[in-house]
Amino acid sequence: MKISILRGKRVLVTGAAAGIGYATALAFARRGANLVITDIDKRRLDEARKAIDELGVHCFARVADVSNQASMQAFADAVHDQVGAVDVLVNNAGIGYLGPFIGSPLESWNRTFGVNVMGVVHGCHYFLPRMIAAGGCRRIVNVASLAAIAPAPNMSAYAATKSAVLGFSDVLTMELKIAGTSVGVTTVCPGVINTDITSSRANVADAISDAQLTTLQAYYRKNGASADLVADAIVNAVMVGEAIVLVGPFARLMYNAKRLSRRLVEKLMLAEAKKLGYS
Repeated sequence: MKISILRGKRVLVTGAAAGIGYATALAFARRGANLVITDIDKRRLDEARKAIDELGVHCFARVADVSNQASMQAFADAVHDQVGAVDVLVNNAGIGYLGPFIGSPLESWNRTFGVNVMGVVHGCHYFLPRMIAAGGCRRIVNVASLAAIAPAPNMSAYAATKSAVLGFSDVLTMELKIAGTSVGVTTVCPGVINTDITSSRANVADAISDAQLTTLQAYYRKNGASADLVADAIVNAVMVGEAIVLVGPFARLMYNAKRLSRRLVEKLMLAEAKKLGYS
């Protein structure tokens, strides 16, 4: 189920005000797609809408909290009323969380699962039925992470959420095929990407020192690929019907290494963690 021509298609991107979501929205707009974007940050969402408008395509923007059922239902109602069924749904919105399991409050788990997992579930729940009913080739893109394949220490909550997204996408793919729909699913597992996801102390456990966080941020700036790289990979995956996208530093390497040896991947990730001062 590929969508080889994007001009005039309706593409929805969550978490579109920054990072991978913003880059992805612009990448689709440059290929002539009309955008539906959402984020919880109104100021940056308005800036994203203006940037998309300048590319000469239509953009519907509305603030929504992907973790909140009522908020997503209201957003979906507005989209279906004013835009109609979308052709491409990019469930991108996500937050990071860094901290050891012992030392991370349960609230951090609830919040991370609410955005990273339920955000994807809510997106599919409220938009997929209309996509199926509208017919034709359409696509869901769920953004997971390399952490779903090769997590590092201090990433238990984040890795658990991204593993859930990967597993959910696999099941959804099979169910849509069994049902005979023309809706495909792409799962994106970016490697090290230089975005704002590591910039907020609010998403870091007290057990992580400021020095460790500074080292991690410097590592991402030095080694991380740009969000544009992921965005272009997402657009290409939609156009060719690709099931899994491994993009950015270490993504494909770790994916293939884990197929050979889980122990090897564990050693590699522990070695990287020590470089960053993690225990």
